[in-house]
Amino acid sequence: MKIKKGDTVFIIKGKDRGRSGKVIKALPRENKVIIEGLNLVKKHLRPKRRGEKGQIISIPQPIYISNIKLICPSCKKATRVGYEIKNEKKFRKCKKCNNIFE
Repeated sequence: MKIKKGDTVFIIKGKDRGRSGKVIKALPRENKVIIEGLNLVKKHLRPKRRGEKGQIISIPQPIYISNIKLICPSCKKATRVGYEIKNEKKFRKCKKCNNIFE
């Protein structure tokens, strides 16, 4: 998976299209990521004890990686990710400015 935890991404599809955020968690088996403060869904919680009130909270839901693009740390543009092999090690690189980052 080309997107990792801590990357800044740009959403290209969905209800939060055009917004960007930081990846909190990557789910490679499902090809999804969870982005901080985006793709929020309201969840109703029951009261746990007597006398308490229930509440509604907003939690971020996973989004498919096909609906996001990585923002390059050097050129600050939403871009696709390529790979380059140096010294038998694999590095990610920006397809627009060809800058290697990791």
